[in-house]
Amino acid sequence: MPDDEEWRLLAGVPASEPLSLEQVQLLGLVLTARGIPCRFEPAERGWRLMVAPRQWDTAGEELRRFEEENRGWPPAEPPSRPLVENTLPTLSVLILLATFYNLTLLDISLAGHHPVPWTELGNADAGRIMSGEWWRLVTALTLHADLLHLCSNLAIGGVFIVLLCGELGSGLAWSLLLGAGAIGNLLNAWVQSPAHRSLGASTAVFGAVGILAALTVVRYRQQVRRRWLLPVAAALALLALLGTEGKNTDLAAHLFGFAVGLALGLGTEYLLDRFGRPSRLLNALLALASAAVVVGAWWAALRFG
Repeated sequence: MPDDEEWRLLAGVPASEPLSLEQVQLLGLVLTARGIPCRFEPAERGWRLMVAPRQWDTAGEELRRFEEENRGWPPAEPPSRPLVENTLPTLSVLILLATFYNLTLLDISLAGHHPVPWTELGNADAGRIMSGEWWRLVTALTLHADLLHLCSNLAIGGVFIVLLCGELGSGLAWSLLLGAGAIGNLLNAWVQSPAHRSLGASTAVFGAVGILAALTVVRYRQQVRRRWLLPVAAALALLALLGTEGKNTDLAAHLFGFAVGLALGLGTEYLLDRFGRPSRLLNALLALASAAVVVGAWWAALRFG
């Protein structure tokens, strides 16, 4: 190892730009990995990197290559997407869901039913779903076993749904939620026994968790260590904590809702990168279509159930 008189300045003070301690440690690590002895010393305006004179040219070439290979890394974070201000409409839909729960508690005569057996007609009965009663995939999402079941979905799910609607717009968000819930119920019916029954908006709620996680994964895919592992881990933790609430819900339905939400979210974020958010007109049409699907599902349940 050369003595102090034999070290030669390679980078840092008094070069054009002072080096911070983090920078000089990184450059020193690069040289050390290449078998080039180096040292760094404090100076008046920063730090300086020193190497032996006989390896000065080699060290300079190694640092030049390192700079070229890592230019532009880490990539800059994508510009933030402004949230859509639609909290009031989103909360209104959630209140409508609570209102419908109260409606199911009343003795209402409708479409030849005296009174309407809402749970019997609309629950996710696996055997009946696989026999062709498709409407149960949707109607089950609007039913709840009791007040606690309803409140847990509104309180916990409402947070994710408000975030999702603000991120995507109401129409697109509710369409994805409905799709995640319905497809999740279908997959659940396919793997369960024909006697299996479940109900509740939880499948769609976990769909919202999956969609939000997927949006973040794709959007921050370049910041692997810093950004996208956290929301996925948080989503899985929530699934573990809340995935078994209620006697009329089941873990499999929640898992399927989360998985379908992930798939839908991945595709949605790629489309958003390419085409941007849907226009206000398209969002309105998607919202109307989602409402029509729910109303149509209940019409079929009352008509054919």
